[in-house]
Amino acid sequence: KMMGFDPLSIRYIRLAHDAGLGQGDPREITIVGDTAAASASWRFTGPFQKMTFASRMQHQIYWGPLKRPIEWSLKTVLAPWAYVASVLYHDSFWYPVLARRRMRAALESDWGRLFRNWERQTPDERGFADVGDEAATVTRTGLGTFLKSMKVLGTCLAEAPEFAARRRRLARDSAK
Repeated sequence: KMMGFDPLSIRYIRLAHDAGLGQGDPREITIVGDTAAASASWRFTGPFQKMTFASRMQHQIYWGPLKRPIEWSLKTVLAPWAYVASVLYHDSFWYPVLARRRMRAALESDWGRLFRNWERQTPDERGFADVGDEAATVTRTGLGTFLKSMKVLGTCLAEAPEFAARRRRLARDSAK
């Protein structure tokens, strides 16, 4: 109900429910906590109605016109460079600059405090009355971790099939 759709209308939830792998029928699920919030519909629109740029591109890559060019590019020397670009962007820019602010807001919320104090809290029939005062924290590990990630990146590139095959070929040719 909260999400705004019937979970049993989703094929794999229905299959898992019918196979006894879990409970997919919301009428059979006991809600603990804020029952008013649980009965509200959040009007979830579904993944195909409101897709982000990344999810639209993922659909183009897996099922659309970009499938063949991407499959081709993964068999060339271009493949490791996509990994390099991702590591540089996410580890050097996105996480330290953009994500820190978003993570701090999430960790200081009631959910973040509950996450931090989970083992010390006991729910009652309405859920968690007190989530604790202490917010969850993320420890910055600094330059050492960044340098370690660069070392891992270097190893990945050195062991990439394209470069390893070239090294084997050069070693074979020099042995002749």
